[in-house]
Amino acid sequence: MSIQIMGTGSALPGRRVENREIVRLVDTSEEWIQERTGIGSRYVSTGETVALLAAEACGRALQNAGKQAGEVELLVVATCSPEDAAPCVACQVQGRIGAGNAVAFDLNAACAGFLFALHTVWAYVEAGIYGNALIAGSEVLSKLVNWEDRSTCILFGDGAGAVYVEKCETGGILSFVQHADGSRGSVLAGGSRPLVNPWFQETDFRQFLQMDGREVFAFALRQVPLGVEEALAKAGLAPEDIDLFVLHQANRRIIEGVSKRLGVPISRFPMNLDRVGNTSSAAIPLLLDELNRKGELKRGMRLVLSGFGAGLTCGACVVEW
Repeated sequence: MSIQIMGTGSALPGRRVENREIVRLVDTSEEWIQERTGIGSRYVSTGETVALLAAEACGRALQNAGKQAGEVELLVVATCSPEDAAPCVACQVQGRIGAGNAVAFDLNAACAGFLFALHTVWAYVEAGIYGNALIAGSEVLSKLVNWEDRSTCILFGDGAGAVYVEKCETGGILSFVQHADGSRGSVLAGGSRPLVNPWFQETDFRQFLQMDGREVFAFALRQVPLGVEEALAKAGLAPEDIDLFVLHQANRRIIEGVSKRLGVPISRFPMNLDRVGNTSSAAIPLLLDELNRKGELKRGMRLVLSGFGAGLTCGACVVEW
C-alpha cells in the first residue's frame, strides 16, 4: 500500500519583490544575485500569514482533486515560520477550510519539511490508520530574514504549496529516504526569540536567519545526489528511469551541480526559483502544482522529489504520478 497524489494547490502573497528592489537595501547588484543564485524575484508577505497561505493552497488542492474538506482524515502542515506557538498552523487551516473531521498537526524539518510530512503521512496510511490526507508546506520567511544581510535576504520568499493524497495499492510513493545531521545545525540557524521569564533573561540570541553559504552549498552538492541515488536503489531504478527531478528550489547552481553528478540533463530538472526564490518547505509542492496545472505531469510518470535544509535535514523519494 502507498499514497498517490490526487490534487495540488499553491498560494503566493500579492507583493512581488524583484532584484532591483533588493539592490536598494543591501550592497549588491541585480547581476550578482542572478548569477550566484538564479533568483530574479520573490514574493513577500504584506500581511498574509503562514496559515492563510496554507489554507489557500489546501483549498486549491482539494478543488483540483475534486474533494470536499469534510472528507479529509489527516492534515499536516510543514513550516518553520509559524506566527504562533499555539494553535498550530494545521489546526488554523482546519478551521479556515472546514476540515472538521481531520486530525491536524505541524511538522518542522525546515526546507525538507514537506518531504518529511509526505513520508509521515505515508507511514500513517501504510499502518492503516488513515486513508487520505492534505499535506502543505507554508512559510513566511520574510519576517525572519535580516534585510541588511545580503547573504540571506536575496534568497528567501514567502508562499505555500499543498497536495491531497489517497491510499493506493500500486504506484504512488515507491521509496523514500530521510537523514539528519544535528551536529552541523549551526550552519543554517536562527529565527529565535530571547528567553525571558522571572528567573532568567537571555540577551545573547539569534533573532534572524544566519547561514554559512559555503557549508550549506557543499552539504547540498554532496548529500542530495547521495540521497537521490539511495532512494532510486530502494525502488530498483536508475536515474535514466526518471522523467523529472523536482528538487528543493534553493539555488540554481546547486541544481545544476546535482544534475552533473547524477549524469542527468538539466532539462529534466524543472525550476521556478527565478520567480519565487527559496520558499523553504513550500518549494517542492509549489513547483509540483505549477507543473501539474501546466499539464506537464502525466499519470505513470516517475518523479524524484528531493529536499534539504536547516537541521541539517535532507530527504528524497521516488514517486509514480
